[in-house]
Amino acid sequence: MINFSENIVLENRNVLLRPTVEKDLDSLKLISTDNDIWKYTTNMLTNEVELKQFINSAIDERNNRNRYTFIIFDKKIGEAAGSTAYGNISTGDKRLEIGWTWLGIKFQGTGLNKNVKFLMLQYAFEKLGCERVEFKTDVLNLQSRKALLNIGAVEEGILRSHTQMHSSRRRDTIYFSILKNEWEKLKNTTFDSFNNN
Repeated sequence: MINFSENIVLENRNVLLRPTVEKDLDSLKLISTDNDIWKYTTNMLTNEVELKQFINSAIDERNNRNRYTFIIFDKKIGEAAGSTAYGNISTGDKRLEIGWTWLGIKFQGTGLNKNVKFLMLQYAFEKLGCERVEFKTDVLNLQSRKALLNIGAVEEGILRSHTQMHSSRRRDTIYFSILKNEWEKLKNTTFDSFNNN
């Protein structure tokens, strides 16, 4: 499905996604220090050591053909905005997950994430031949849940006590999905402004 040896670059006029590399440390550390970013995530990247571990892990996961992590650039202001990934890839089932997404505070609520999701969904369905794309988030993360519903993802259910957080809390995880037979309609309605963009 995904060619892990290929340098996949996805972009439109607003955003560019490219594979994460070691040199991204300097760009990402400028936007990762706010604790509010990590409230609903399983890790914290608020210091250089944590961020370096994240980048090294992203590179290792790609080399091991498990996850393909991108750095997100806001093209309008020419800055790194965060990170996202394809993971939990099941080639036989033609299924993958879009996730591990985080954005610096100033990029949240700007529409950048919707651009990212459009590019990743388009590539997953139209280039990779996916039948299903999954998303998951913390059941308490109402902002993320609303954003997923706003792009047309269908809420599927909650896995209780699913994930250990960086705090002592155990997360209930809520799953969403978009299916291939739903994509064309979403592309021409929800994502209409991104077509030919």
